[in-house]
Amino acid sequence: MKNRVVVTGLGVVAPNGVGLQDFTKAIKAGASGITFHQELKDKGFSCCIGGIPEISEEKKLEYLSPLQLRGFNSTSILYGCMAGIDAWKDAGFSVDENSNLDYDSGLIFGTGTSGIEKFREAIYLIDEQKVRRLGSTSVVQTMASGISAYLGGILGFGNQVTTNSSACTTGTEALLLGFERIKNGKAKRMLVGSSSDSSLYTWGGFDAMRVMSYKHNETPAKGSRPMSETASGFVPGSGAAALVLESLESALERKAIIYAEVLGGNINSGGQRNGGSLTAPNAEAVQKCITDAILDSEILATEIDAINGHLTATSKDSLEIENWTKALQRNGDDFPYINSLKSMIGHCLAASGAIESVASVLQIKEQFIFPNINCEDIHPEISALISLDKIPTTMIAKNINIVAKASFGFGDVNACVIFKKYK
Repeated sequence: MKNRVVVTGLGVVAPNGVGLQDFTKAIKAGASGITFHQELKDKGFSCCIGGIPEISEEKKLEYLSPLQLRGFNSTSILYGCMAGIDAWKDAGFSVDENSNLDYDSGLIFGTGTSGIEKFREAIYLIDEQKVRRLGSTSVVQTMASGISAYLGGILGFGNQVTTNSSACTTGTEALLLGFERIKNGKAKRMLVGSSSDSSLYTWGGFDAMRVMSYKHNETPAKGSRPMSETASGFVPGSGAAALVLESLESALERKAIIYAEVLGGNINSGGQRNGGSLTAPNAEAVQKCITDAILDSEILATEIDAINGHLTATSKDSLEIENWTKALQRNGDDFPYINSLKSMIGHCLAASGAIESVASVLQIKEQFIFPNINCEDIHPEISALISLDKIPTTMIAKNINIVAKASFGFGDVNACVIFKKYK
């Protein structure tokens, strides 16, 4: 007998809203978190806009002690700790450094890179033969599992505590790995999520690849344009999000608020074959990822009410829509509603899957479809496949039962999760 798995807590640190309340308000209103950053221009970036969460020094002290923050400059770990702690509290649990070790709870918290600023600092100090000035936290801030190490200690988890990393698929993959652990009885609760830093050292490589938009430095909020004919590349974003997954039995036992149920999902790879590459998806594998997620969830493709796509505002958007139409065998007026959170917050890289999963769950809990902004001119290859009214540009109140969320990442890796309203 497999356990049913539900979502009982949410936390988010996003460019357009830090904290669940502000984030929910922002996505309903279609508020952009993309702004101009002088530092990017000063360093010679073509794309000088991006999404960075606004966090005051006072806000940081609500999550980490002055001692923890001494010499601390990993935004990836900061964002992850904030989102993780918020989600845990949102699920009804307290945060106490003297709590008993909790063997029933664990976490899988992903990231793409961690502590790049700290790495840079280390390189300079070592080159100047000042190794001893690195400080005692340089190791934990630069190791990939720094986020899970910090969070695991703050929350006192005794189950699996680990970090995953699979490019833009990271957050959705973390969610599905945690889901499987609870479903198979290995844990009662798993805190899952992902984080991505706002370092220009992370964003620089993408700028060099010319995959980021450079046409909207004067109009930042208009820069991220998924599914648009005038899309000119993605806009970088950063932040983190976390979800508390829990067995239904445990959630009911403690009378927890249930946001949604996780029905199932799938993770696969296109193997960089049949048109797939390090940077391009194998369409056949993408379609199989979606159809296998539907099979795993034991639903019909016709039951999906809405899709929260990956949709990055690159030339691959129309291919993604085509893959959805083929996988679901639905097009035109029969296609589900579809949206891309990246229109508001940019592409948050490793954090994107987690932040977008939180947005997907909120749509189910509060029964709405958030708008696609900057999408007045749908790409003709997309409008040839699905009806324009399936790509809402203003929020709509809607009875939402099932939402499919997918992420596709560098390395030709894919993940798709199916959420359902809990009844």
